[in-house]
Amino acid sequence: MGVLSFEQVRKSYDGLRAVDGVSFEVRPGEIFGLLGPNGAGKTTLIRMLMDIIRPDEGRILLDGRTSWDTDKDRIGYLPEERGLYRKQRVLEVLVYFARLKGMGRSDAKKAAQAALERAQLEGRSRARVEELSKGMQQKVQILSTLLHDPDLVVMDEPFSGLDPMNVRLVKELLHELKAARKIVVLSTHQMALVEALCDRIAMIDRGRLVLYGTLSEIRRAHSTNAILVTGDGDWSSFRTVQKAEGEGQKACLVLREGCAARDFLMEAASRNSLPESYEMSETPLEEIFIRVVEDRR
Repeated sequence: MGVLSFEQVRKSYDGLRAVDGVSFEVRPGEIFGLLGPNGAGKTTLIRMLMDIIRPDEGRILLDGRTSWDTDKDRIGYLPEERGLYRKQRVLEVLVYFARLKGMGRSDAKKAAQAALERAQLEGRSRARVEELSKGMQQKVQILSTLLHDPDLVVMDEPFSGLDPMNVRLVKELLHELKAARKIVVLSTHQMALVEALCDRIAMIDRGRLVLYGTLSEIRRAHSTNAILVTGDGDWSSFRTVQKAEGEGQKACLVLREGCAARDFLMEAASRNSLPESYEMSETPLEEIFIRVVEDRR
């Protein structure tokens, strides 16, 4: 499957612009994070991608085409709200969803049994969905999304309700999709998982694209000019240091505008006060997220 592209996509509801001229692309073989605060327009973008609603303007292209009705069996979609039939048995639900995507009954049943075994749910195959815990239901929902081996996978908050063991399982599944060069779009508020999993991200706020690129590109553009040092030193007295924070042997030094780590080290050497160690400080993605949103308020 080729590139997924959003080109100047717009959507309004009763005069309110939910998505406003958003453009980005998602490439095969990457996990792409779609981020934003509540009400930013992420769900509207996903619904347009899934052809649940149509854009007012702009295009969404897959393999360079605006229409892929014949390819919908190649798409796996995990909505944030569960869509399982609560009175049905787990195996029956998985087979049903797989058959909706074009799998034969025999192949669907084999795939479902193998997936349940991998997710350690084989003993619950005949249980009714409503009898499962929230985390187990989430795993069944994820399995139903992937059972037909889709080429495009869209997951909205896949880690909701999962314990650490099952978070690891889902991370493994996502890495396998990436290795198989699938297109993966991941929407989540869990920034630590975005940092661990995503190759590139797009952040939407008030319907507009406000961040887009690889994690390293975004950090370079939005991180503070800071270094982490260990050792004794009156760091706050350095002309290259704007602010020093920390306790004991460790400190975070925010350098003055126009100063680099090299300038700090040259000053430290001239004062015979070199730190025992130093490293560049990376601003967490969550802090960048909050800063960008607050700056737009």
